[in-house]
Amino acid sequence: MASSSAEKTGSTRTSAELRAYFASVPPNVRRNLKKVRETIRGVAPDAVEHFSYGMPAFRLDGKPLVWYAAWKKHYSIYPFGAAILRAHASDAERYETSKGTIRFPIMEPPPFDLVRRLVKARVAELREATRTGTTR
Repeated sequence: MASSSAEKTGSTRTSAELRAYFASVPPNVRRNLKKVRETIRGVAPDAVEHFSYGMPAFRLDGKPLVWYAAWKKHYSIYPFGAAILRAHASDAERYETSKGTIRFPIMEPPPFDLVRRLVKARVAELREATRTGTTR
């Protein structure tokens, strides 16, 4: 049986928050942000959409996977540990990074291939933490 939209987002409230968030951003930004969302979902199809800290997010196995957002001057994706950002440093060198965050200029589409690789690394990090019983 196919999952309902509310199941994939975790709740009807989350669905409403996501709709309101996407409606609040300009159309060209919304298109790119929805592609970020689709990219994340493609990497982690079992992840559940979530809304927290005023941003769209995904949870995997009950744990935060990533948040993503559009700001005035950039798109951001969170949380990536230092190890993930170091492992992708050459691919991310033209983008601004800070503790756990990577920012892409709002004037251009985010690099979806890089987003895919970062999310894959985050999924692997969460799965390893689950396997070893550590928290991340």
